[in-house]
Amino acid sequence: MKINHNIASLNTYRQLTNNTNATSKSLEKLSSGLRINSAADDAAGLAISEKMRGQIRGLDQASSNSEDGISLVQTAEGALNETTSILQRMRELAVQSSSDTNTDEDRDNIQDEMDQLTAEIDRISTTTQYNTKNLLDGSMGKASVSIANVNTSAVLKEGTDVADTGSLLTDLTDSDGNSLGIAAGDTIDVSYEMNGVVTTDTYTVTSASTVANMTGATADAHLTIAATTAGAITVTAADEGLANAINGLTVTVKDSTGTTKTDATNALNTFEETTAAANVQSDGTAILQIGANSNQTMQVSILDMGASALGVAELDITTATASQVAINAIDTATQKVSAQRSALGAIQNRLEHTINNLGTSSENLTSAESNIRDVDMAKEMTEYTKNNILTQAATSMLAQANQQPQSVLSLLQ
Repeated sequence: MKINHNIASLNTYRQLTNNTNATSKSLEKLSSGLRINSAADDAAGLAISEKMRGQIRGLDQASSNSEDGISLVQTAEGALNETTSILQRMRELAVQSSSDTNTDEDRDNIQDEMDQLTAEIDRISTTTQYNTKNLLDGSMGKASVSIANVNTSAVLKEGTDVADTGSLLTDLTDSDGNSLGIAAGDTIDVSYEMNGVVTTDTYTVTSASTVANMTGATADAHLTIAATTAGAITVTAADEGLANAINGLTVTVKDSTGTTKTDATNALNTFEETTAAANVQSDGTAILQIGANSNQTMQVSILDMGASALGVAELDITTATASQVAINAIDTATQKVSAQRSALGAIQNRLEHTINNLGTSSENLTSAESNIRDVDMAKEMTEYTKNNILTQAATSMLAQANQQPQSVLSLLQ
């Protein structure tokens, strides 16, 4: 019998310590709800779960970013809705002023409202903001070089062949081969607005007149007219930038008595702006972070929606001819606004799908992270109960082991 080393007591104490530590860890897991509370619990699991947590928080923030993006788009589109309403009223005024039932005084009064509406378009474009960021003044547009605008008409033919620059005006037909009825002695008026000034070039048709002569003034430095290989007539501004844009291009064919030739006028007066004028500007495209990782972005670009960019600045409707030009200019402006609104609507729809996808991804990753990091409460409670019982048993046995050396005293009596 030995008293210097109580091996039974030491062994019981070691077991008690292990059971106490196990019980403490079980209590920690049960109280936190986590299986991994420190790297010592599961080093690899901790690294994986922390990476997943970063992804989950990134996905949740990306979803919030997307919602902010929708708010930005809705703000811009809502403002453009009012711009569209203004343009509709401006067109109504232009149609009203184009009728000669109005006196010059009447047209001056109509012009006053037109000027106010134009000013309101500019006000909307310069003051519409989201979080102090201007949306419609062009600062969110893509970077571009200074370009000239181009207007293109419907396809024309010269007999059975497509029209070209040298095609005779008297031989022009529509795309179905029907003659336009242009004859020698007719006049062609080409009218347009540039910087609030309406210019009309008049050309008298001869038997030798070609498409290239249609402006009636080859010395006109504002534009050039040509025919493409596909038979479409294009009118290109001579200079680049918004200040040199040709707006509201109108072509009118009249016979020698001044009567408008409807078929020819309709065929030649179907110009649409195929390239919008633009000034040099820095790239202000908004970048939306819509993913949890770098470079998971999308771009939102909004063009300049001011009166000058839309081609309706300083529109003149004080004469019937100017009013006709204004109608075409306003139609083109309305198309530009509608196209921008359509693009914004498409972006909003995309962002809504993005939010749904981000929510699903976040949910699935959270489930995966839970499998790694969260504790199974039922299983851990079983483990805690076992360790608690073992701790109590070890405590009792330690008391018994400490009593064993007392038997040595019987030998000393």
